[in-house]
Amino acid sequence: MTSRKNILVCLFTSAALSSWAVDPKFPVSDIPEELKKGANMVYREDQMTISILSRSSALQRTYVVITILNPKAKKAATQYVAYSKLLKVNSISGAVYDAEGKLVKKLKNSDISDQSATNSSLFSDDRVKIADLSHTSYPYTIEFEAELEYKFLFYFPAWRVIPGENIAVQHSRLTVAFVEGAMPRFKIYNSDKKELKGLQSDGKQSWIWTFENLPAIDSEPFGPPLNELTPIIKVAPGIFQYESYSGFMNDWKNFGDWILSVNRGRDVLPEETRKKISELIKDIATPEEKAKVLYQYLQDKTRYVSIQIGIGGQQPFEASLVDQTGYGDCKALSNYMVTLLKEAGVKANYVLIKAGYDNEDIDINFPSTQFNHAIAAVPLEKDTLWLECTSQTNPFGYSGRFTGDRHALMITDQGGKIVRTPRYSQEANREDRTATVTITKDGNALAKVKTVYSGLQYENDHLDDYIHQSKEEQKKWIQENTDIPSFEVTSFGFSENREKIPEATLTLDLTIRSFASVSGKRLFVNPNLMNRNTYVPRKVENRRTPVVKSMAYTDSDVVELIFPEDLYPEFVPTAIHHESQFGVYDASFVLQSGKLTYTRKLKMAKGRFAPETYQELIDFYKNINKADNIKLVFLNKT
Repeated sequence: MTSRKNILVCLFTSAALSSWAVDPKFPVSDIPEELKKGANMVYREDQMTISILSRSSALQRTYVVITILNPKAKKAATQYVAYSKLLKVNSISGAVYDAEGKLVKKLKNSDISDQSATNSSLFSDDRVKIADLSHTSYPYTIEFEAELEYKFLFYFPAWRVIPGENIAVQHSRLTVAFVEGAMPRFKIYNSDKKELKGLQSDGKQSWIWTFENLPAIDSEPFGPPLNELTPIIKVAPGIFQYESYSGFMNDWKNFGDWILSVNRGRDVLPEETRKKISELIKDIATPEEKAKVLYQYLQDKTRYVSIQIGIGGQQPFEASLVDQTGYGDCKALSNYMVTLLKEAGVKANYVLIKAGYDNEDIDINFPSTQFNHAIAAVPLEKDTLWLECTSQTNPFGYSGRFTGDRHALMITDQGGKIVRTPRYSQEANREDRTATVTITKDGNALAKVKTVYSGLQYENDHLDDYIHQSKEEQKKWIQENTDIPSFEVTSFGFSENREKIPEATLTLDLTIRSFASVSGKRLFVNPNLMNRNTYVPRKVENRRTPVVKSMAYTDSDVVELIFPEDLYPEFVPTAIHHESQFGVYDASFVLQSGKLTYTRKLKMAKGRFAPETYQELIDFYKNINKADNIKLVFLNKT
C-alpha cells in the first residue's frame, strides 16, 4: 500500500553496482537541455523488475540513477527500503558522482540507518532502511540499487513513470516476469504505451514497458493531481497466497471473500460485555439510535494505536482483545464496532477505504488492494451510517474530508461490494457569521461575533481538533485564524453539535485597533470584518489541464456597523453581484438610523471545468477581491 518513491524503493540493473567504474559515469552534460528545463532533478535511469516466482513469492529489483540539480531536490539523495518479516531485503548498494561524473563515494554500512517504518505504531513488523547519499555540491548524481524478496503475493507498488512535480525522466523501464499459473493483471493509465511481451531465459513470460525523455511537469493552479497527468502502471495478482490464506483478486466479490476469511472468528465478545450492551440498548427501538449509543461506547472505551502485525497488517485483532485492552488500529476498532452492533441486533459491515485529505479515489475497475484504512458502515432502510472508529471526538455518522465522497469496499456476507461514502453539498458546508461592530470616532471598535461552521467547514484549519483542546490552544487558533490586522480577544467560547452534519460555534468579544482609518473629518471603513478575499490565481499561458474545484461551500456574513451620532455616511456602495460557473457572490449595504448592515454571501461550486474557463475563474476571484476590499466613507458633522 505504500508509495514506490517514498517508502518502497527496490532497484535493478543488468550492470551490477559491484563493478564500479573508474572512468566518469553519468556526467550532467549528457542530460538533454530540454529535460533540465523546469526540473529540480532528472531520473537518468529508473528501472524495476517484478519477478513472480509462485503464488506466494516474488522478487523485486529496482535501479535508479538520479541527477539532483539543486537543493530543492535534496530529499532524493535519501533512499528508503521498507521491509518486514514477509518482505526481506536481499541487497542494497549505491554511489555518488559529481557533476563531471567522477565517483565521490560508495554507499557504506555506516550510511544506512535502520528504524521502525512508522513512529505511531505500538506494534509493527514494518521497518525501513534509510540510505544517505547526500552531497554538498550541486549538481550531483546518485546511483542506487536494491533487491527485495516477497514471501507473499498480495500487492506491488504502482510504477509512476514521472514520480513527482519538477522531475524529468530520461529513461524508465518496468519489467514484469511470471511463472505459469501465477500470471498477474495490469492496468496502464494516461498512456497508450503497449507492453512488449517476451520469454525470459529461465522460461518466465514477461511484459516490458519503456519510456524515454519525459520533461518535468509544473502543476497549474486548481489543476488535477499528478496521477491523472502522467503514465502509471499498476500490477496486481489474480490468484495469491498470503501466509496460510489463499484468495482471488480478479473481482471485488472475490477480494471481499478473502477479507471475510481473514476476519472470520474475530467477532466474539466476553459475556460481561454482552450484558453491558444489552443494558445500554434495552430502551432503544431504532437501529440508528442503537448505533449512536454504541458508537459513543466505543469512543469512551477505546483508543487508536497503529498495529502492523498479523497477515502483514491485513488482519484485525480479535474483538475480545480490543474489549480487554481498550485499544486497536483501524481494522481492530472497526471490527470491534461491527461486533458490538451485531450483539445489539444491528447489521453492520466492515469497510476498506482509501482515506486521506486529497480525495484521491480508488479505481473501481481494477480490483486490487488500494486501501489504507478501515471503517464501519450500518446500512439502514433509507440511508447508510458511516462510522470512523479511530477517533474519540468524531461526530456520529460524519465522514468528512478524510473518508467522504469516494468509493470504498464494503465486506458483505456475499463478498466485496463497491459503495460510495457521503458527499457534502454546497448548502451543508457553511460558514455563517453575524457580528455587531461599534465604531468610535478615533477608528477603534468593539465587536461581538458569532460564527457557525458546519459540514466540511467544521474542519477549517483543524477546528474540529482544537474545539476539544485547552483554552490556551483554542485562543491560539483564534489568533492565527482571525483575519483582522490588530485585535485583542476579550472573551470567547466554543460549542459543538456532533451530528451527521456537525456544527462548531465560536463566539468572540474583540477589541479592534484602527478598524477604521481616519483622515481629517473622514473615516474610512471596510465593512467586511473577517472574510476578505485577497487571493487571485496566477495567470497561466496556454492552460493545459482542467480546472478542478474540490469543495462546494457557502459563506454568509452579516455585519452590523454602529457609528457615532455625529458621523454620517458620505459614500455607501450599491449592491454588488458577480456570477460565474464557479459560483455566485452578493454584497449589499443597508443604512438605517445610526447603523449600517453589510451582508455578504459567497456560494462556490464543486466540479471540473474546461481549461479555457481558467480566465473566467481569475476574473471571478478578482471581482470578489475588489468587492471584499471596498470601503465606506463617513464624514464628521462637526
